[in-house]
Amino acid sequence: MPVQSTEFTPLVAVQPRVRVVKPVSVRLASGYSREVRAGSSWRPVGHISQGNVLRPVGFVFTIEGRQVHEAYLVTKANTLVGFFLPGESRFSPLNPPQPITIERTDD
Repeated sequence: MPVQSTEFTPLVAVQPRVRVVKPVSVRLASGYSREVRAGSSWRPVGHISQGNVLRPVGFVFTIEGRQVHEAYLVTKANTLVGFFLPGESRFSPLNPPQPITIERTDD
């Protein structure tokens, strides 16, 4: 699973949650697959140079390479571009990026 160093900039204020409208199935470079479930809740928590970082609300999302890593979504212009690994402060790109539809929910 390829990873890149990145600089995480946290948001100053708590942001409203967002919800994934349609499921997004991804195949990782490691050969493992993951699904971002429709209806799952995420909260914008910051930015990295690759996009906006969304943390899961009420559950832990993981991706698998040689190890299992906690992961946050990284989105840019309605596209899931990869995953931020908060334990390592690294970015794991998704190749190819996948379209993702998210909508704001009322907190």
